[in-house]
Amino acid sequence: MTAVTDENPGQGGTGEQLSDTSGSDTSRSGSSGSDTSRSGTGWDDGLIARRAQAGRKEAAQTPDEVPEEEEEDDGRPQVEAYVDSGSPLRPRLDALRELVGLSRARLDRAALAEAGRVLDEAAARQRLSSRHTVVAIAGASGSGKSALFNALAGAQLSETGLRRPTTSSPLACSWTDGAAGLLDRLAVPGRLRRRPAPGAAADEALQGLVLVDLPDHDSAAKGHRDQVDRVLALVDAVIWVVDPEKYADAALHERYLRPLAGHAEVTFVVLNQIDRLPGEAADQVLDDLRRLLDEDGMALGEHGEPGATVLPLSALTGEGVGELRELLGRFVQDRTAATRRLSADVDAAAARLRPVYVAEGRPGLGERAREEFTDRLAEAVGAAAAGQAAEREWRRNAGRACGTPWLRLWRWYEATRQPGSRDRVPLAAPPEERLTARQRVEQAVRTVADDAAAGLPGPWAQAVREAAVHGAKGLPDALDELAGRVAGGEAAARGAGGGAVCATASEPAGGTANRGAGEGRGGRAAGRPPRPAWWPAAVLAQVAMTLLQIFGGLWLAGQIIGVLEPGLLTPALVMLGGVVGGPLVEWSCAAAARGPARRYGQEAERRLREAAAACGRARVLDPVAAELMRYREVRERYVAVTEFSTTGR
Repeated sequence: MTAVTDENPGQGGTGEQLSDTSGSDTSRSGSSGSDTSRSGTGWDDGLIARRAQAGRKEAAQTPDEVPEEEEEDDGRPQVEAYVDSGSPLRPRLDALRELVGLSRARLDRAALAEAGRVLDEAAARQRLSSRHTVVAIAGASGSGKSALFNALAGAQLSETGLRRPTTSSPLACSWTDGAAGLLDRLAVPGRLRRRPAPGAAADEALQGLVLVDLPDHDSAAKGHRDQVDRVLALVDAVIWVVDPEKYADAALHERYLRPLAGHAEVTFVVLNQIDRLPGEAADQVLDDLRRLLDEDGMALGEHGEPGATVLPLSALTGEGVGELRELLGRFVQDRTAATRRLSADVDAAAARLRPVYVAEGRPGLGERAREEFTDRLAEAVGAAAAGQAAEREWRRNAGRACGTPWLRLWRWYEATRQPGSRDRVPLAAPPEERLTARQRVEQAVRTVADDAAAGLPGPWAQAVREAAVHGAKGLPDALDELAGRVAGGEAAARGAGGGAVCATASEPAGGTANRGAGEGRGGRAAGRPPRPAWWPAAVLAQVAMTLLQIFGGLWLAGQIIGVLEPGLLTPALVMLGGVVGGPLVEWSCAAAARGPARRYGQEAERRLREAAAACGRARVLDPVAAELMRYREVRERYVAVTEFSTTGR
């Protein structure tokens, strides 16, 4: 047997010295953790650890017996950690990586920092040994974690005592070779790497265990707390050591146990120092500890359910240490601790990202929102007014073609009496009308953006609104130009020209007026409406009525002057037929023109409406739909991250 003592205690580290003795050796039993005395000098591993005399240590020390972890590394290849081809962790990590990549342009770096850290740590762990399980022992000052560390190792590796803090740096004990990479990742220097006592090292169940003793998480030295936080984020599992006095400490529960509740499957919570509790007090404290863990949200591994392991023990007397060693052995040989830890880290990262990926309800652009947006654009561009103007123009042209010559001469005479009336051009819309139209367009864009962003998480709702506002910068001017083109007959019948105008329209530099404002919003249609097939017949009938009037008039005039034989009835009837037939033909044409004029106006309104809708779709709806599609893609990736959860979160 060997006796293990400490070296350089004042420097915060421990050196390992092995000495062969012929008498009674001091050792820690691997199963019970009981203490024996050597040469009449005993030591307690719970509260007070008496060091062996310096002279005896120096006399018994042999340099070749000091084990150093870096010298015992067998150099075997470090295979991927616990992640086989069928593990759900691999697709979850791939989905999380894709999720972070798709979200970088929409979310700030702080929101993705935790997910990025998890990906980095998962990649680092997968490159290291799969044959080892790194378990940290953490606890408050005076809880006895170093004593438990020594009890599991079967040797006095970590310094124990009344001075606080006793442990100033992480101390590691590896049961097998090949853990150098893992300890380098934990930044444990070679002088703080130990091996267990030969009896404990022979325990087959613990082969592959790397035990790390941490400083106090409530240490007065801030550097100690920082080391605890750093190592806890890297190990595969944690043994939390609590004592009857500090098991309900708010710092422990609020800073560690509650945030790490999702890591219950890789968590052990041991109630140490039960030898200090009389009677049934240990059971009462243990029940209260379970209650606090349940309030923290940590699942307890009871009745075969996965969760945290809670058990009482005494590192001083050895009670319960054997049970913990047995549980650790099964845990280590299962070879799934790293996978469970990484899976729990992914769950925690996904839970933090939930507010920026999970929407309320079913966000998106429905048909009703699209139709309302089209209606607002049509109202802003004056589609209804343009249709009414086209209908009036069609009826006016019908009246010109089918009206009586005398009425047409009178209209021409009235027009000539008004200076410049024959060269009159369509007037532009007044400034207040143009301003109102711009406000309508802006209101339509805001409304459709709010409808599309309703229920979305904050960053994605902001991205949707920005896409809509950016696309709407040149929309009022594009609609003005579009109104002129469509009213002038330059656009395609189904609004194809609207997309071209929107695609080529430049961003506005100033005002909104252009040549199409008056033509599209309440002005006359620039093009001449097509004539129906019956118009020539109506014109011929009107010409015949006019000829009858002239013929009857000449006939009567000839009779009056005596050139023709008298007979007033016949020429009067002929002339009367022409006089009555002309207005009758004009009235009939006006009645017949109502239907085609209405259809022509409706077609003009539909053409302008579809063109405005195409323009709004190209500038506003398509960018908004692209942002919504991007959100759906990242939402699918987020679902892939969470649906394979092995921790139930």
